[in-house]
Amino acid sequence: MTARPLLQCDSISVFDFRCTAGPADTPFVEQHTGHSVSFVRRGSFGCRSRGRSFELVAGSVLVGHPGDEYMCTHDHVCGDECLAFFLGPELVDAIGDRAEIWQIGAAPPLPELMVLGELAQAAACGRSDIGLDEIGALFASRFVEVVSGRSQKPAAAAPRDRRRAVETALWIDAHSHQAIDLEQTAAQAGISPFHFLRLFSSVLGVTPHQYLVRSRLRHAARLLADDEISVTDVAYDVGFADLSNFVRTFHRAAGVSPRRFREASRGDRKILQERLALH
Repeated sequence: MTARPLLQCDSISVFDFRCTAGPADTPFVEQHTGHSVSFVRRGSFGCRSRGRSFELVAGSVLVGHPGDEYMCTHDHVCGDECLAFFLGPELVDAIGDRAEIWQIGAAPPLPELMVLGELAQAAACGRSDIGLDEIGALFASRFVEVVSGRSQKPAAAAPRDRRRAVETALWIDAHSHQAIDLEQTAAQAGISPFHFLRLFSSVLGVTPHQYLVRSRLRHAARLLADDEISVTDVAYDVGFADLSNFVRTFHRAAGVSPRRFREASRGDRKILQERLALH
């Protein structure tokens, strides 16, 4: 079993787990150290917990409750891959609901969770502009909603809360060249990360991380008009830590590469005409 950390914050940590165990390997007892939801993205394994046995396949969710013992088996196939979200106490309290929900051991492949699980995987691979901490909180919240049968009714944002969202958006834009995560932005608003995520998304229509990425892209578009700044410098100046991620994200948003965008800004009408022809 290999465990690769993708994100580690107070409210949530995300790990990529890859297991190569097979039918010939002897299973052993393990213990959950906290609340967790692990999305099975590939392979299969069995799980025994609280006197029950489960077979998990791609799309299933392994559910962890503090102190619960469990044992994973690989009687049928060799290996599996999981994207695991470990939740801090504050996030669990914010999501709410009964303790029994976290003691079910596992959840079957449910469409409401499978689509979010794949979105989380896209975020982990850098193919989405939603934050990994954001999609982790949303995945855990949706898991509780689906399993408990309760729906989360969005509350109307009070004027004070709307001001919080707007002021934090302005702060994000002003600091978008820096490394910013959900906990930092929530601290600016003075509320918990989970409640801030819901509030910001409700008021502005995008998540905090999506707004951060789009602010960086907007600043990049301005800088690309300056021939004195290389594409690499633009990427790092606006806050992207990886050049390939910047190029991929910019192309996804603009429909052209940063270099081609720069050429268009210099008057190359052919590029703009090509983009218009595609639509």
